[in-house]
Amino acid sequence: MRKGQNPAKFVKDVAKPERITVALLNYIPFLSGFYAETLDVLKVSLDSMRKDAGLPFDLMVFDNGSCEEVREYLVNEKEEGRIQYLILSEKNMGKGGAWNVMLAGAPGEIIAYTDADVLFSPNWLSRSVELLETFPNVGMVTARPFRTSPELYTSTQEWARNAVGATLEEGQFIPWETFLEFNLSLGQTEEENKKIYAETRDWRLSYKGVTAIAGASHWQFTAYKSTLQQFLPFDMDKPMGQVRQLDKRMNDAGLLRLMVSDPLAMNMSNTLGYLRGELKKEERRKKVGVGKRVLEFPPIKKILLAVYNKIFSWYYS
Repeated sequence: MRKGQNPAKFVKDVAKPERITVALLNYIPFLSGFYAETLDVLKVSLDSMRKDAGLPFDLMVFDNGSCEEVREYLVNEKEEGRIQYLILSEKNMGKGGAWNVMLAGAPGEIIAYTDADVLFSPNWLSRSVELLETFPNVGMVTARPFRTSPELYTSTQEWARNAVGATLEEGQFIPWETFLEFNLSLGQTEEENKKIYAETRDWRLSYKGVTAIAGASHWQFTAYKSTLQQFLPFDMDKPMGQVRQLDKRMNDAGLLRLMVSDPLAMNMSNTLGYLRGELKKEERRKKVGVGKRVLEFPPIKKILLAVYNKIFSWYYS
């Protein structure tokens, strides 16, 4: 039997969420090997996104079954008021499963999604929202220009060719240094990227005085929640490797996929090497010994990565 009246009945106002929810997905199963620096990477990512984003936002973090040390850090961030919404999953639901929860449950009208290894620069959010609100029928905006698969932004090109007031240009608009630093962060070499850069081009759009680069990507994007809900739920049976279906489905739906013209987001991957300057060619050569260079020889590196991936899949299963 109830005793007395619930005091909540007399509360006249409730907190309202910010218009924008930044949604971060994290997974760190242990703090050794591949994941040795990933908690530090996560901390840097969170600090950088909060520093002069250009617009207010609430932060949602979905942790996909990380180890105890990581969960304790996230709970403390929540208790200190630096995370507004924290979801701790008991098991790894994969990226698709996490997206189904995050993109449906985030309270903001606009969702800015990010992986947990992204380094942000000032105004990354305001610049992304500017494109989202200026161009019509936008599916997603990534806060960095880089070269993506042309077949994933054909709808963007078609719109720009036919829309009144829009211009579309083909050329080398992404500077070599900007192009290279991102691809180096993915484990690629400078030599292989020289050929790629020379043989590929960018597509630059202008509309109502605002410039964008055609393309976007699933690792970081800003979108209207109502748009994202058109593609829910995602059916992915693996923890990684199937996320390009969002890119493809958006393009197939005729939505624009855009990138800001300046590099305001950077992939750090699983180390803080980018901040230590390890992506610079000269410093890499000074630090890397003969044995390491042998291991980085493409055929050998490919075999070792295949073995590593197999071991990780055994661990995960």
